[in-house]
Amino acid sequence: MTESPAHPALWPAPLAPGAVDATVTVPGSKSVTNRGLVLAALSSEPGWLRRPLRSRDTLLMAEALRTMGVGIEETASSSSSGPAGSADSGQQPGGGEAWRIIPAGLHGPATVDVGNAGTVMRFLPPVAALADGPVRFDGDPRSYERPLGGVIDALRALGARIDDDNRGALPLTVFGGGALEGGAVEIDASSSSQFVSALLLSAPRFNQGVEVRHVGAALPSMPHIRMTVDMLRSVGAQVDTPEAGGEPNVWRVTPGALLGRDLVVEPDLSNAQPFLAAALVTGGRVTIPDWPAHTTQPGDALREIFTTMGGSCELTEQGLTLTGSGRIHGIDVDLSEVGELTPGIAAVAALADSPSTLRGVAHLRLHETDRLAALTKELNELGGDVTETADGLHIRPRPLHGGIFHTYEDHRLATAAAIIGLAVEGVEVENVATTAKTLPDFPALWTEMLDPSAAPAQRA
Repeated sequence: MTESPAHPALWPAPLAPGAVDATVTVPGSKSVTNRGLVLAALSSEPGWLRRPLRSRDTLLMAEALRTMGVGIEETASSSSSGPAGSADSGQQPGGGEAWRIIPAGLHGPATVDVGNAGTVMRFLPPVAALADGPVRFDGDPRSYERPLGGVIDALRALGARIDDDNRGALPLTVFGGGALEGGAVEIDASSSSQFVSALLLSAPRFNQGVEVRHVGAALPSMPHIRMTVDMLRSVGAQVDTPEAGGEPNVWRVTPGALLGRDLVVEPDLSNAQPFLAAALVTGGRVTIPDWPAHTTQPGDALREIFTTMGGSCELTEQGLTLTGSGRIHGIDVDLSEVGELTPGIAAVAALADSPSTLRGVAHLRLHETDRLAALTKELNELGGDVTETADGLHIRPRPLHGGIFHTYEDHRLATAAAIIGLAVEGVEVENVATTAKTLPDFPALWTEMLDPSAAPAQRA
């Protein structure tokens, strides 16, 4: 194995000194922040996003909208004295950072850097089709490999003009005509539910609205589509869905004006996963403040999943508290609706007292990296026994040892490695900075969780 000095980006994952007992304030939801930005940009009046997530993905979304003419003003209340996402950043409703979004006539020419953000590369081409002028989309090398053809083909069917050199992927240019006809369209969104959300978010501004009919294998990550629908309705859109008695796999959005809104962004429940996992792994206790009683975020499934794996959860006015029992049980679970939780669950499963089977997540091969292959390789190189299946992973716990855990520029691989490091000495995480994609300051939050006395003023 290459010696550590040759890897200046290595982060020694802290070994837990004992049972964790901490309160961790998690920054806002990326999924809610980026949907909120798009809807506010398409509204007929200004709106607010309060306690938004400031991460690479959300800052790319905000900057992309600015390049198309949207005004986004960032402010911070007097209660905020620290960076967004830190525990002293004013995490009460109305406190902390706020973004004021001022809609304007969308226009080009513009160039959008999507980074490797699925929400940016998929949600914004429909917005660009409404702009007056060309909008070019480009991003990280990995973004060229991620599925986008469904959005491109659907937009063309709805009247958009797009030049992608017949790649069905980035880079591409959308030649906006100031409006889009819209109407009925079929789409295979089995590789990403974001294909459906992308069309629904902009649909109120299409001349005919939209009727999106999914054709193909089962849709993954349905909670994210429900989140899109709920947020559309909250700004005045009329949406018919399969859950409301409509046709299976068909969503209809009626054209109409969207209202400006004052939205307080929920904590990112998926980003709470590693901290809750710490309670499970160490037999300790972790509280996440402001956990919503009702939410469409997929991360809410952690309550049931981690209870099955040996923890106990209590939701109070103070937030969600997960207490570990000192034992971790294996699990057989279908994660098709909550695929983004797979890396963290795999990490916990590798430390369990019995095997686990994680199913329904074949689509993870098309995420920031091939997450199934990466988890298999990295866990096995630490002594694990992980096998890829057609649609997931089979994990047989084995004694693990230290070593370098590569992240492939994937934020959830990095946090999974940190979970392993709690119980396995000598785990070194390559490029932990990739967590900034959705979870700014993760290393500091992690260290403070393990040693609350390190930042007493930041503890609830």
